[in-house]
Amino acid sequence: MNLDALTQREQPLFYSGEWHSASSDKTINVIDPSTAEIFSTLNSASAEDVSSAVESATTAWKSWRDLGGKQRAFYLNKFAEGLTSRKDELMQLQMKNNGKPAFEAEIDVEDAISCFKYYATLAENLDQQQNTAVELPDNDFSAKTRLEPVGPVGLIVPWNFPLVTSAWKIAPALAAGCTVVMKNSEVTPLIELVYGDIAIEANLPAGVLNLVVGAAETGIALVKDQRLQKISFTGSNHVGAMIMSDVSTRTLPISLELGGKSPIVILKDADIDLAVEVVCAGIFFNCGQMCSATSRLIVHKSIAEQVINGVVEKSKEMNIGSPNEADIEMGPLTSEAQLKQVQKYFQMAKDDQIECLVGGDTKQQKGYFVEPTVYKDVPQDHPIWREEIFGPVLATRTFTTEEEAIALSNDTHYGLVATIVSKDAEKAEYFASQIEAGHIWINAPQVIYPQTTWGGFKQSGIGRELGPWGLNAYLGVKNITIAN
Repeated sequence: MNLDALTQREQPLFYSGEWHSASSDKTINVIDPSTAEIFSTLNSASAEDVSSAVESATTAWKSWRDLGGKQRAFYLNKFAEGLTSRKDELMQLQMKNNGKPAFEAEIDVEDAISCFKYYATLAENLDQQQNTAVELPDNDFSAKTRLEPVGPVGLIVPWNFPLVTSAWKIAPALAAGCTVVMKNSEVTPLIELVYGDIAIEANLPAGVLNLVVGAAETGIALVKDQRLQKISFTGSNHVGAMIMSDVSTRTLPISLELGGKSPIVILKDADIDLAVEVVCAGIFFNCGQMCSATSRLIVHKSIAEQVINGVVEKSKEMNIGSPNEADIEMGPLTSEAQLKQVQKYFQMAKDDQIECLVGGDTKQQKGYFVEPTVYKDVPQDHPIWREEIFGPVLATRTFTTEEEAIALSNDTHYGLVATIVSKDAEKAEYFASQIEAGHIWINAPQVIYPQTTWGGFKQSGIGRELGPWGLNAYLGVKNITIAN
């Protein structure tokens, strides 16, 4: 499959095992953020189209549930194979639609492949976990448990890591025995349609996987459909709250992976070069468009000048440009809307006279490019310290005591991730135990394996993805008690 086949989709909806045209006349323009030019146009799914996709998933559910974990694992491995065979083209599309440098695009595709392989292994072992005996204090009765799929599910995924976040949802849902209707982002609607191509290639039973393209109206239709038995959403807190409100009227299970304003804590014994490297990776990867961006640097006062100066110098040296250029380290923001969002914070910093050490402006070139930006001594009550910006914008503060560092780390509505840099392993693990976050790295960049877990505390969401917890999110526990 060449890149044109992935970008030109006259029939952008996939349900009942086939491609379909959208019945709506509303269109989605797909834009290359490096040039701000349209390179594809798709029709958006109507409420009727969404209903057809849900009907397809509902019809297919019982037979998919009864197929068994080993057979479902076969198909999950087929998805891994299909992604692998299309790796080069998928990387090109990530670069073209998201603006990701080639090395980031490759990480994304490899992540999705690994995720399907991992959940294939969990699916293979699922059957033998059925009818597990439960010890009772009464010989007159015996009991056992079963793990049952919750039913047809609706999935809504974001634009910052397309293919990745969808694999994190589709793979465990299918492994558990659920059927799926997924809405991808209208900003990056193309790449995840490859799942439909692979489904056909693998002879996946019709209706097991269904894909709809659209904006807010499409998502609303999906969330409101009462045939779905669970909703899983990754995105902003604002939209997540609206989905939660909708779902609450029928007390439906829900998973929400939302925002973050995460700390990176540099202790006084840290290796300076490592600290600089990890700080830059945590805020400039994917142009800072990560819910996990460690956008609050909390550094010990004794080494603050060295660390912050190192980050500033590295920022100045970064190669920023189109992913098609050689040795690019950071591409553009993915959309004009996100560019305007980041510009709003730049202006706010200027108005409030926050000291900017580097950056703080757009790049003077075509496309949605901004400068890597570092602000010094940002007040704790300022929006740049407290709000998720979703851009390459780092706010810094110093500390002198451990208590102060922990308090600064936890002084946020969010609790998604954190990073700690220290040569003292025991001290670093103590900090990890005190910081309120769902995933913490010590002396490491944000490496994520499917065997680990993803999700946060406080306003960073509900539930967990990845690992066995990701599979459990699509399973219900059934207890059977028997009179002996």
